[in-house]
Amino acid sequence: MAQHIAQKLRLTAALLGTVARKDLAAAFRGVNPKTAFDLGRADKWLQGRAQPRELSVYDDWSKLLKLEQPGAWIAESDVPGFTAAICARHGIERAELERRAGAHFETASGHEERSLGLALAGTYACYSHALSPYYRGQLIRGSLSIETGPGAHGLTAAYREVLPTGQLLVGGPVTPAKRGLYAFLKETGGDAHFFLCLFPHSRPGSVLGGYMCGGAIIGPEPQPSLTRILIVRLRDPAPEAWGGYLPPDASIARDLASLGVAIEQPEMVDRQLAQFLVGDSKDGGASQIPPAEFRSILDVFDRHWLRHSG
Repeated sequence: MAQHIAQKLRLTAALLGTVARKDLAAAFRGVNPKTAFDLGRADKWLQGRAQPRELSVYDDWSKLLKLEQPGAWIAESDVPGFTAAICARHGIERAELERRAGAHFETASGHEERSLGLALAGTYACYSHALSPYYRGQLIRGSLSIETGPGAHGLTAAYREVLPTGQLLVGGPVTPAKRGLYAFLKETGGDAHFFLCLFPHSRPGSVLGGYMCGGAIIGPEPQPSLTRILIVRLRDPAPEAWGGYLPPDASIARDLASLGVAIEQPEMVDRQLAQFLVGDSKDGGASQIPPAEFRSILDVFDRHWLRHSG
């Protein structure tokens, strides 16, 4: 029964002097080019959320550490026994190895966060369904910029839309997480708020996608709204005047080509993007709660509350 895999991997990385997960994976490939030590799954192993199931991983691990014990022993040993074995084999004091392991984990985490920040930083073209009931079913274009700054993640985003009533600009922190990428955006000097809930970033990071939640900016009544959003990385920022509502029959692929992102087979891509953006919406627009529908429920519960208050 494998146990304490995350701690043992950190001790191993500290002993080898590797900082990033990819360096640790490269070390395993050095002893077995066909190793089952997988870079993607190593992320979960190092967090203690999973453990290698293939015995060959432990056998490669034993070879990597030049131990006399078999791979099965690495899987089943406790942390003190594992630490004592590798310290004795490589002539290092236990306290020193544990100190390196603690420092290594902090350095690796910081290194990967900075790398992720640099990978996300840039400018993007955004496509989503208009939240305004006056433009029901139409797409709206927005521009997004992500910048790095100080702090653990240190990422901030600014999202801009060119509306008939003027420019809308909201901004705020971006939080990368294992299961998603999140941004809380608010208007400076205004009351517009948006929340982006996106799929986790993956390299090379050419596109982001997920949901945008907020309130309709142009409309007779406030409506909590939800729409899918597609966020395409640009090599150069979009022109200041670019944005606003996309004509009903316009092509997203051609629009992206005007920004320097010329995709092959544009007709096929347009169909694919349209299908993604419509998603689970019943009428092809943003998912919205009709105000009258909510007010009818509000009336029932308000009357009940008032009758039983005091």
